[in-house]
Amino acid sequence: MNTITVEELKARLDNGEELNLLDVREPDEHEDFNIGGRLVPLGEIRMMALDDIEDWEGQDVIVYCRSGNRSGQAALILDNAGYNPINLAGGMLAWQEKFGQ
Repeated sequence: MNTITVEELKARLDNGEELNLLDVREPDEHEDFNIGGRLVPLGEIRMMALDDIEDWEGQDVIVYCRSGNRSGQAALILDNAGYNPINLAGGMLAWQEKFGQ
């Protein structure tokens, strides 16, 4: 599985790159703090409810969650569905530890 660090992701965002960011947390977690990703909770991904991201098929998709566990699960599902997932190592916990809110 491909991964990206929070430092690498922040640098890419700061450079203005257009990235496909996928937040697989729950809505309340996304509301509390997010980095602009499209919210599709892991439960929906497990049910293959991928309509919200079908335009990303075949492209890099940076997947993140709270700690990297759920996004790792989502990345495996997305990989099998024809996407090119990249898991954010450490998730939002690592982001907040490094950069704050």
